[in-house]
Amino acid sequence: MAVRRARAAVRAQLAAWELEALSDVTVLLVSELVTNSLRYASGPIDVRLVRPAGPRGALRVEVSDPLPDPPRMCAAHPDDEGGRGLQLVAGASRRWGIGPGGAGGAGKTVWFELALPG
Repeated sequence: MAVRRARAAVRAQLAAWELEALSDVTVLLVSELVTNSLRYASGPIDVRLVRPAGPRGALRVEVSDPLPDPPRMCAAHPDDEGGRGLQLVAGASRRWGIGPGGAGGAGKTVWFELALPG
């Protein structure tokens, strides 16, 4: 999945769920994770959004790829152009983590949760 397509799909789904207030941060974090997957993995990349159940729930977003190696958070230097994706995810989300791959079970899934507005 290309980054541009992932961003558009996320925005459209959040609009359908009337969660536009979460669009900017969700699109930013999905862009970072999909970019990492494209850089390090080969094969299909899946993005999955899980709709919150109830007003106190959280939006869960999952990005899966076939590479089993977990991503590593690194300390980016001020002049570095990259290396901050996982730091952004950790700082902007309520919770995040790494689990087994998507439906096929191979690879890994990086997920994060965002609190609902209000």
